[in-house]
Amino acid sequence: MERLKHISAGLGIAGAVAMLTLPASAQEVTFAEDVAPILYENCIECHRPGSFAPMSLMTYDDARRYARMIRYRVSQRQMPPWHVDQTVGIQRFANDASLSEEEIQTIVDWVDQGMEPGNDANMPVAPDFGDGRAWQAEGIIGRPPDIIVRSSPYTVKALGQDQWWNPVVQWEPLGEERWMMAYEFKPAYPNGLEVVHHGHASLSFPSDTGMRGGVGIAHYGVGKGYEVFPEGVGMRIPAGEGVVDWNIHYSSLHMDRDVPDDVVEIGLWFYPRGETPELATEGEVLFRVDGHNSYDRPMNRANDILIPPHGYQVIQGVHILEEPALIGSFRPHMHTRGKEMSMEAIYPDGRRQMLGKVDDYKHIWQLGYEFEENAKPLLPKGTVLLFSAVFDNTADNPLNPDPNQWVVFGRRGPDEMVHMWVNITYLSQEQYDEIAARRASVPVAQQ
Repeated sequence: MERLKHISAGLGIAGAVAMLTLPASAQEVTFAEDVAPILYENCIECHRPGSFAPMSLMTYDDARRYARMIRYRVSQRQMPPWHVDQTVGIQRFANDASLSEEEIQTIVDWVDQGMEPGNDANMPVAPDFGDGRAWQAEGIIGRPPDIIVRSSPYTVKALGQDQWWNPVVQWEPLGEERWMMAYEFKPAYPNGLEVVHHGHASLSFPSDTGMRGGVGIAHYGVGKGYEVFPEGVGMRIPAGEGVVDWNIHYSSLHMDRDVPDDVVEIGLWFYPRGETPELATEGEVLFRVDGHNSYDRPMNRANDILIPPHGYQVIQGVHILEEPALIGSFRPHMHTRGKEMSMEAIYPDGRRQMLGKVDDYKHIWQLGYEFEENAKPLLPKGTVLLFSAVFDNTADNPLNPDPNQWVVFGRRGPDEMVHMWVNITYLSQEQYDEIAARRASVPVAQQ
């Protein structure tokens, strides 16, 4: 009998060890202990009260209500939105929102096992994002904006496919040159969040020429609301008088009511007076891929876009860097027929490198893909940036409004255009050599 006790005890210990090493799918998965940490880390920045997402996932009851949809969207990698081709190009992103295979399996198992709530005492602490009125960048920087610029009001009509608002407002001169460290483009809460699809604001001065001449001080798209430049990087803002040119693109097809007197705000944060950052960035710069005709002949622009019914088209654009450059991020912009877009570097010695590729572009999202600091492409003078775009005008494209139509260039969602917003910092040769030497001194294991 004593011998049997020892055997029984041994089996109990072995069984406990086995339980500790079981895969997640063989263990009980609960909301509090397993699922909530994933949602809080990856989802509730959008899926919370006061944001633009259609439902909140803050609580167990919220998540349980939409559990089957969550399971499907997550298992198909439709959510969280992250459309980078993970088989090519640089894969080190500071803002990677994609879930790991283990995280996906955890959510799938939770739904399949009956959506157990778990112990409320083990719930993670929910991040505090504030409501839609709050400045999100303030939580990172630790203080409110130094300057707030407001657009003039615009009434967005209900059930409107595309509406544009291009007001010009006066810029109050700073009195001295300053360096911007961050910006945020903030649609009004709550209704503005639902109808602003993307937008830009440019600070122009009397000597500037061109449609968006001057300094691009803020950019917005669904999925990108603010930008905080890396330490030691800033954007120069001149001292004098100027105007802020707005380009706001509204979409209200899903709204059954008007949004009266909508006003967009921009918050700007500056380095302390007298402080000059090491690197001067251009921020996001538009690199055109469709026809390279000048702004003074807008009707000639992009006459190379001609997508046949039930067909495809590939368009490429080439830009040569006349100075060394450091690329911080890229953000494709196409419309509803957009399918793929990539950015490739062709170096002066002939080498080619795929920097990044979006292979599942969705016009409803305007995501920026931000490289980790030591993964940012460092490109010598003379590098060719090759941008390639694929349009899909077939019935297989779920966003295609009508595959029977010929598609040409236009500002509306059913028409097409293609360009890439590239966050670029031009460098002197000395700065380029300095960064290259610094990177070369870092052991491979630490890169």
